[in-house]
Amino acid sequence: MLTRLIEMSLRNRVLVILLFAIACAAGVYRMIQLPIDAFPDTTPIQVQINTVAPALSPEEIEQQITLPVELSIGGLPGLQNVRSVSKFGFSQVVATFDDDIRIIDARQYITERLSAVELPDGVGRPELGPIATGLGEVFHYVIRSETGEHSIEELRTIHDWVIKPELRKVPGVAEVNSWGGLERQYHVVVKPEALIKFGFTLEDVLDALRRNNANVGGGQIVTSGEARVVRGLARVATIGEIENIVVASSDGTPVRIQDVAEVEIGSEIRRGAVSAYGEGEVVLGLAFMLMGENSRVVTEELRERLESLAPSLPPDVVVDVVYDRTLLVEQVIKTVEHNLVIGAVLVIVVLLIILGNIRAGLLVAVAIPISMLFAVQGMYEFAIAASLLSLGAIDFGILVDGSVVMTEANLRSLKERQR
Repeated sequence: MLTRLIEMSLRNRVLVILLFAIACAAGVYRMIQLPIDAFPDTTPIQVQINTVAPALSPEEIEQQITLPVELSIGGLPGLQNVRSVSKFGFSQVVATFDDDIRIIDARQYITERLSAVELPDGVGRPELGPIATGLGEVFHYVIRSETGEHSIEELRTIHDWVIKPELRKVPGVAEVNSWGGLERQYHVVVKPEALIKFGFTLEDVLDALRRNNANVGGGQIVTSGEARVVRGLARVATIGEIENIVVASSDGTPVRIQDVAEVEIGSEIRRGAVSAYGEGEVVLGLAFMLMGENSRVVTEELRERLESLAPSLPPDVVVDVVYDRTLLVEQVIKTVEHNLVIGAVLVIVVLLIILGNIRAGLLVAVAIPISMLFAVQGMYEFAIAASLLSLGAIDFGILVDGSVVMTEANLRSLKERQR
């Protein structure tokens, strides 16, 4: 069989060389498209289910939220295991699936089950985490005020409403999170003595705020062939508008929010802070890469988008990149290139010395780049990124082993014929 294959190749030299050139060109093309990362992502297929309940303790979170969610997703196709974390005001359930289950299918399975989960009043609906992995954090940056003109609350607002929406538009970005700062809120601080005086309850105040903070439609009025749209505008936007909301009437006199509470601008309960450069608090932004994307391409586009946003920010607000996966990838590539070059040179030198023939040594050395081009095609087809482990696993001794055996046999055969 092998003899016939060799004879056929010799008879069709031009065709073999042409096919060889096409295969090499395909390898070069795939090498350009091959994703590059620092390390291979071995994270299993998993889906995070996050639920926020600000008023519940960890024990209540476990009993009223985490347990019902875990029970609802039991028995899903390909489900391996379920683990959870219950903290004050927050529940997270992580479902891990078999590797042959697509992430989109896994999220669809969970979404269908969550629609039937019954949770207590005042608890947010369970939300799925981003389509990212444990190695998805590819870009970190901080927002700070050089002159101190902008407070930490204003920096958080700038990030949430200016920077974050733009970065989420970058292709390959799954999520952008905010850390640190103060998230602005309107606080209605109820006066208990005022409620007792007017005979109201806290639920009356909450109900009044809900009913009087929405725009509603009233259909249309047609007169003289013209249709006029009727709308009720009641969405509040200032402290004064909140204070003027009527709770109820007491002896024919309207009682407003300002009569039973104080309205002020505050912030959400803080659970942490971020500092940088030893100069005080800053706001930290974290960009997560979509599963399966090229980290080098995504981080480069994120950096370009941040640079384009700079003119739209206040003069003293600066965005500093503190972590960029591209820098790590470049260092890994340099390390791999150095090791590959040194390994290839040493193998070629040893071949020249052992074979004692320059032409034969160079002929065997050609197997190194050719084998790598064929390997790149396989890596691309099986979605294996070029990383420190995948490229560092190349053994030049094994690559040239077959070529050395055949070349030595040919040299010995030629010498015997010359005798």
